[in-house]
Amino acid sequence: MQGWKIQKQLPRRVERFIAEHRLSVGSRQSAVGSGRVGERDSRLETRDYRPLVVGVSGGADSVCLLHVLYQLRDKIHLDLHVAHLNHQLRGAEADADAEYVSSLARRLGIAATIETRDVKAYQAATRSSLEEAAREVRYAFFAEVAQATGAGAVAVGHTADDQAETLLMHLIRGTGLLGLRGMQPCSRWRLPDEETQLTVIRPLLEISREETEAYCAACELSPRLDSSNISSKYLRNRIRTELMPALLEYNPGIRESLGRAARTVAADIAHLDEEVARLWDSVAVERPDAVALDNQAFSVLPPALKRHLLRSALGRLLGDLRDIELVHIEDLLKVMERPAGKRLSLPGGLAFHGGYTESLITRAEDAPCPLPPLAGEHHLAIPGETMLSGWRVRARVIEGEVSPVDAAGYVAYLDLNITGAELVVRSRRDGDRFHPLGMDNSKKLQDFMVDAKIPRAWRDRVPLVCAGEQIIWVVGWRIDHRVRVTDSTRRVLCLEFEMA
Repeated sequence: MQGWKIQKQLPRRVERFIAEHRLSVGSRQSAVGSGRVGERDSRLETRDYRPLVVGVSGGADSVCLLHVLYQLRDKIHLDLHVAHLNHQLRGAEADADAEYVSSLARRLGIAATIETRDVKAYQAATRSSLEEAAREVRYAFFAEVAQATGAGAVAVGHTADDQAETLLMHLIRGTGLLGLRGMQPCSRWRLPDEETQLTVIRPLLEISREETEAYCAACELSPRLDSSNISSKYLRNRIRTELMPALLEYNPGIRESLGRAARTVAADIAHLDEEVARLWDSVAVERPDAVALDNQAFSVLPPALKRHLLRSALGRLLGDLRDIELVHIEDLLKVMERPAGKRLSLPGGLAFHGGYTESLITRAEDAPCPLPPLAGEHHLAIPGETMLSGWRVRARVIEGEVSPVDAAGYVAYLDLNITGAELVVRSRRDGDRFHPLGMDNSKKLQDFMVDAKIPRAWRDRVPLVCAGEQIIWVVGWRIDHRVRVTDSTRRVLCLEFEMA
């Protein structure tokens, strides 16, 4: 594209993109706040000049962004402020970048904040990757500049190439639907202090890197080259220099295809967001430091809504989903299909506790116990129905030859000729042992409960069905191996526990 043409066309495209996505470049509200992730301020049109921080590294993308916004400043009423951070990772090269950005800002008559931070020290303190540490330190710096200037947002120079590379990186690492959405035109970035959120806008998201370089050349801007962007030790760089060229041989329009896919996924996620918001109150209840899920209401949801609702629950507790991966959602789905008492550790200090009627995702070390207190011994009517301490127990006898069956949740099938009909229900006692189904030897009940990850607060309330001193069923978890139904069983005792 000819230089004069890109000088005229690229700012127009960016202006249309800003208007189309209603980016909050003109908001009086500070970019730093405590709103929910994904919130956007749509107040673009204004007669007043409003502050906007522009993150400028000195590379072609961010220099192009600054210059384009400078060209548009009067049309969309912007008071620009440059923010540049020296990460102290590239020595003299980084110092030269800072000087270049400072000089460019002076030439354009734009105020600038240029500072230095020790990223490696932060990395060591947080035990994070160098990329993650640099990003967190940089965005914390942007938040400080936004707070000081009263800016409505921070603009960064992510391009269509960055979007394509991000999607490929997510696919390689393993991602769900949210990862395929890629970067959004506007997002809220939660900082490590868990209190501060930064509004970030990406006006160049549909502009290619080739175009930003051509624009800089046409405007004689001479941007800097960051040597770390070509280092093969970073996955993103290998995608950029090795994978993308190979994919371009298969499809010259791969960047555009990936961008369209991201926009399509974003639209689908927006619809799922609406559906989750609509059904949230019928499935979930927010409590202090916890979200409770109704097991029955959750179980009938389509898989896509189950996944999205779990992400929403985690997002509400954590503030964002940056540490949540597809594997965590899949693990949650699996554990919610299992009997009560299952526990799962999650990122951000969260834990999942499976209950009988509801499950909790909580910050607390132990979830509140959903089981009713169980005191004394209670004899069961066989056959018949017995009410005891918040439970209803139904017992029936099945005569004749049956296929081997096993306990499932709160229903157990036992060999009545072995158990006998004189059964009681009680809570655990010191020294209790039983012979878990599938095991060759007996085991301490305490050890079984630990291995089964039954929360400590629940253990005294777990009902035990006993024949004399022998535990024949740890209700909700496992029957005794010796009373299992076999091919020789002729009378089956079916026991069903239900919370009354």
